[in-house]
Amino acid sequence: MEFEPQIDRDEEFEGELRQAFERRPAPPRLMRKVLAEARLRREAGARRQIVFWQRLAAGTVLAAIVGGAAIWHEQEVRRQGEAARRQVMTALRITGHALNEVNARLSARDHAEE
Repeated sequence: MEFEPQIDRDEEFEGELRQAFERRPAPPRLMRKVLAEARLRREAGARRQIVFWQRLAAGTVLAAIVGGAAIWHEQEVRRQGEAARRQVMTALRITGHALNEVNARLSARDHAEE
């Protein structure tokens, strides 16, 4: 078994590192690719942002419609209740008037019989 001296391996490794980190010019189409990708990402982000605001607006409109419908329903139930109360009060007045007439007739008949 032969061992290489540690110094030779270190120098070889350092040489490989220098070569790996050596500055090289970028390929000519790289700038166009990078800019095209950046533009696509910006457009996609803008589309996502538009979709977000559209969804937010749709949710707000939907919440307003549901809230308005709930308020309208509550008011409609209240109006129907008030109408029913007025009908009951009218029926009670008519019944009270009819009972008063019957009582008056009975009193008159009782006075006539005496």
